[in-house]
Amino acid sequence: MLSNSGPVALAVLVVLAIASVYSWTIIFGKISSFSKATKQSRRFIRTFRKATRLQDIASITADYQPSPLALVFEEVYEAYKRQTGGYGPPRNLAPLERSAQTASSEAVTRMEQRLTWLATIASTSTFVGLFGTVMGIVDAFHGLGTAGSATLRAVAPGISEALITTAAGIFVAVPAGVAYNQFTARLRNYAAGIDDFSRELLNSLEEIPTRAPGTGSVGVPPGPRSPVESIGREL
Repeated sequence: MLSNSGPVALAVLVVLAIASVYSWTIIFGKISSFSKATKQSRRFIRTFRKATRLQDIASITADYQPSPLALVFEEVYEAYKRQTGGYGPPRNLAPLERSAQTASSEAVTRMEQRLTWLATIASTSTFVGLFGTVMGIVDAFHGLGTAGSATLRAVAPGISEALITTAAGIFVAVPAGVAYNQFTARLRNYAAGIDDFSRELLNSLEEIPTRAPGTGSVGVPPGPRSPVESIGREL
């Protein structure tokens, strides 16, 4: 059937094959990066709650780079050091809140990279395949008119060959669409977990005076499990 397809149909199939390979590359890459982010986030939040000083956590954040929580902590800690030199309670929490919001946005944006390509492939592949089908049917009817034969036997092979591109378009679009929706849902969970951690970190900074005045030590209070620990759990 492919050998009897016209040049337009073959060109469409090549385009769809490239789109399919690229979409699966993104899918496997995101599965890997999300899994690393989930594992490192769980480790980082446990380390954060066991630590007694900000300096202790800041010295090991490089070990948790795949985690978006580590990025948020680094940004907030740098803003805290600019205010206090690394010791004592923060003079103003507003700059720290803005740093946390900026870091959260950067972390989510970094995790969203290339997801728009999945949405594009999912929404356009079927139309690309349909274009190949339409052109194939046009060729089939053109050949039918040239041959002067109006039987189904004469036109059916050309139409069946043309429908290959539509099937290929669906084959490419469905996995990309499913993956995009799943990754988008997981990103919302990550964003919620990052916000929870930002509030927990700011609360810890705010409570410094009552725990170790003038020392800059930060103890993370024990308590119920935070939603941060379940970040990306379904991964």
